[in-house]
Amino acid sequence: MQSVRVHKFTTVKKKKPDHIVYNEDNDSYDAALKPYATDLGAPAITTNDTVAWKNANIHKVNKQIKAKYDELKAEYDALIEEFEYNNLVYSAKFTFEPVVGEVYHLYKNKNENPFLSIIAPNECSFEYLGSFRLNADKMWIRIQVDTEF
Repeated sequence: MQSVRVHKFTTVKKKKPDHIVYNEDNDSYDAALKPYATDLGAPAITTNDTVAWKNANIHKVNKQIKAKYDELKAEYDALIEEFEYNNLVYSAKFTFEPVVGEVYHLYKNKNENPFLSIIAPNECSFEYLGSFRLNADKMWIRIQVDTEF
C-alpha cells in the first residue's frame, strides 16, 4: 500500500479502490484465493428467493397435517362411539351369559332402564335401542338388524 505524507509528522495510508481485492492484513492481493468471482464483470451474488418455495410447502404440509388430524379425529370419534355402546350394553340388565358371536337386542323397559334380550325387535313391544354382537374380545359391536318382517 502506498503511503502519502500529509504533514511532516503524519503519514496516512492511501486506500485501494473498492473494485481491487486487497487484503490489508496480509498486505497482498488475494482475489485468486476467494471462493467467488471478484472482478467487475462477474455475475452478481444474490440470495435465492425462498418465500415462494416456503409458502408452497407450508400449504402442502398444512394440508397433510389437516388430513392426518381429520383421520385421527374420525378414528377417535369411532372409538368413543364404541366405548359408549359397550358402556350402555354392559350397564344394561341381563340375566344370562351372552355367547360370543350371537346377536342380542337392547331395549328400554317401562321404567326407562336398559335391558338386553334375545327377542328380536319385531317380536317385542319395548323401546328398541339397537342390536349388538359380542365379539371374541368381549366387545359389543353395534349391527343393523332388519326390524321389518
